[in-house]
Amino acid sequence: MRPPITPLPPRKSQYGIDPSLVKTRVSELPGMTSVLLKELFPDLPEVIYPGAEGVAAVRKATEAALAKIDMSKIKPEHSVNILASHHGFTLLGGEPYAEMLKTLKDVIETRTGCKNIRLRAGVGLRFRETEEYIKRYGLDKHFGGKAIGVAPIDQGIPIETEVGTLYGLRKAYDADWIVHAHNSDVREVHFHRQVDRAVKPFGMSYARIETRSTYHQNLGPRAANFTARAIFDSPFVQSKFAFASFLTVAPNGITGVDADNDLYALNDRVTRIGCRYYGKMMTLFGEIDECIAALDFPCPVVYVFSAGVIYANFAGSNTDLYDLDMPLPAYTWYTEAFYGKAGRPLLDDIPPVNPAIKMCVHNYAWTGYPSAFFSEHIPTVVVGQEQADLFNRDPQNLTYMQHAVVAESTEAAMEFAYKTTGTRKVIIFDGAMGGINVSEPLAELLLKKAPAVSERVDNELLPKWLRQRGVDMSVLKQGA
Repeated sequence: MRPPITPLPPRKSQYGIDPSLVKTRVSELPGMTSVLLKELFPDLPEVIYPGAEGVAAVRKATEAALAKIDMSKIKPEHSVNILASHHGFTLLGGEPYAEMLKTLKDVIETRTGCKNIRLRAGVGLRFRETEEYIKRYGLDKHFGGKAIGVAPIDQGIPIETEVGTLYGLRKAYDADWIVHAHNSDVREVHFHRQVDRAVKPFGMSYARIETRSTYHQNLGPRAANFTARAIFDSPFVQSKFAFASFLTVAPNGITGVDADNDLYALNDRVTRIGCRYYGKMMTLFGEIDECIAALDFPCPVVYVFSAGVIYANFAGSNTDLYDLDMPLPAYTWYTEAFYGKAGRPLLDDIPPVNPAIKMCVHNYAWTGYPSAFFSEHIPTVVVGQEQADLFNRDPQNLTYMQHAVVAESTEAAMEFAYKTTGTRKVIIFDGAMGGINVSEPLAELLLKKAPAVSERVDNELLPKWLRQRGVDMSVLKQGA
């Protein structure tokens, strides 16, 4: 068995406890090991990060991708908004995404002579989050003071679309041109279901809360994806769109940078990545029969990462989140709305939360996202009274601790979980790069199950997933 991979370190943030309070990481405990993702799925692509060149490899890949981009519309006297999203800063420490953003600014300026290039970084429900990232990665200095965070409660701008008036953020569109800077990581596949993933930020990070809430609460997964497409296809946005640049991500790391003047062509490539590579990890996670899930990553509860998969997706991995014939996942805000006061779903179409998760040990995770659903449906142990107090002060998590208990230490929490559940299988959501930190019994299970999962995804599930999304499947025969 391999030693555990060093997890991403805690970060100082208003949304989490002070890093000094994180005394022990779950991966440091006895019986923990790691599995390289290439051991599980040898066909995963080669990565440029993490690697020997560090973020220099990302800069090089961004420059190569932008060499094919037509920037002739951008004139020296124009202004450009590079539109970013907070999600990118949670990938592999955040440095790769920040480096792509810096390179975008440098290349646009060099190629076009335009010097009025601004960064507009959108957020979700943590309205000050991207302000922290802008300072942490020196983006404020690199953009000469023209880097700001934009929140869904900021001043809006009406956008006339084929389905009526929707609302974007005024600061996102207050330039002559916009550059859509995102990533191919699947993240919230339980929400977007890998439909128009590349277009999604136009209905989310760059949109007013009235419009983006349509996505979460009014129409739900699958149905709401058209709002982002309607905004992007609007004459207003099309008159400003210059091109898109995406950090391409697989479960094992950054594979490169992809850029295109045609967002829908890029969207097809993003869909293939999301279904082929992440689909294998999620299908494999669905093979886990029982486990303790340990949260140990600087992100809100739902967004902690393991092998490129977030906890919210693992909570629904007992079903196929990529299969569009399945109407509702086990978890989304829309799904929550169909739960009665007794805590049980009112519709037969709603599957249960993944029954393989016998307990959650919340060693380190942030506030800023409504997460009481998880502690209510999954027995949860929170490490440290300070972390419990933080959640009790968070307006979005006032009932989180009503369904959880507090342990004095990581060691005590894990011992409690072992004794209560009777399982020694542990999966750790700690953002380990290139692999996954797990307990030895779970490592053995994953290695045993992976070959059959890989064959099933390649031969059965992937063709179905791509066919459901209208994506050309001929590239599969070419090994793409």
